[in-house]
Amino acid sequence: MTRRELHDGRADGLTPLEPIDLEKIDGFAQLVEAMGRTAFGGRQLGAALEILHTAASDPDCTVVMTISGAMTIAKQGKIVCDLIDRGVVQVIVATGALIAHGLTESIGCVHYQYDPGMDDHSLYERGYNRVYDTLEMEANLNDVERLVRNVLESDRPDDGVWSSARLCQALGRRLDAEAAGPAILRSAYRQGVPVFIPAFTDSELGLDVAAWQLLGAWRNSGVDPQSVDGKRLLETAPPPFNPFLDLWHYAQTIAASKRLAIFTIGGGVPRNWAQQIGPFFDVVNARVGTQWPPPRFQYGVRICPEPEHWGGLSGCTYSEGVSWGKFVSPAEGGRFAEVHADATLVLPLLAKALLERLDSKDTGDASPDQK
Repeated sequence: MTRRELHDGRADGLTPLEPIDLEKIDGFAQLVEAMGRTAFGGRQLGAALEILHTAASDPDCTVVMTISGAMTIAKQGKIVCDLIDRGVVQVIVATGALIAHGLTESIGCVHYQYDPGMDDHSLYERGYNRVYDTLEMEANLNDVERLVRNVLESDRPDDGVWSSARLCQALGRRLDAEAAGPAILRSAYRQGVPVFIPAFTDSELGLDVAAWQLLGAWRNSGVDPQSVDGKRLLETAPPPFNPFLDLWHYAQTIAASKRLAIFTIGGGVPRNWAQQIGPFFDVVNARVGTQWPPPRFQYGVRICPEPEHWGGLSGCTYSEGVSWGKFVSPAEGGRFAEVHADATLVLPLLAKALLERLDSKDTGDASPDQK
């Protein structure tokens, strides 16, 4: 029987773990740094901080933040505003629902806790829309519709064609002019950050735009909307909305970037749409004969509880994305962290730690772990 050769980890260059000593921790940045020297999710969160700090500190790095799930109705929207306002994020890709729920909050509406004793049918009858343990008022969404309709009618693009980025910019400009409360679209407008909603029709905003188009078409034709049946819906021209304007806008933004990072909350369409920019350039080069340098994300941080083995896109690893030409491989300098957790638990902690670090850099007062 061969005897095992017992090595010393330090001699082999391994990194030792360290216990968290709360008495030596004075802030969120130090806490997350200490977690990074532990194990499991804590270590991944520490790695996420290091990667985000590297990307945010690099003036040549464009950080794309993709957000899915009910993050605004879960009161995480102000965090996104802070990241935009501080210059951490240069592009937002989100679901339309997330932006719509954020708009209700920005114009002064309120979300409420769900009482488990309430019946879902009675919630519908009372105008309460349930999102897991939280309620969005239908009246809130009606207020958002009035805002959207007003912007559609008064702020049309020069060519008359909307895209999600154009509409988000117009809404942000209106919110800013009316001194609305904190809002992702308002911060994005003020900082020149484009906001894209790839699955635009899968949202309250998309439905509002469709209803606006139908009402306008029927009014112009002199038709009483109450007399229109479902079949005649298909006879009405769709809204002047071109999603390829978003793709062109996003591609131009990415092509002008020297380095790329992606910060993903959840997954779904926002994540894949943002990531597929590399394959888009590859496809165009192959089909058209162009020789555009295909972009690849060098840095990536994802907060999502979905595991890889279910086979869903939200659980897709960055390693898998390398095989599609979406990311720089680790062997070539790619750095990635995947935190398998509920974002409402770790996003506030990670964002606060990151902003503390950036503040520390601005003042030249590094934390003990950085000295």
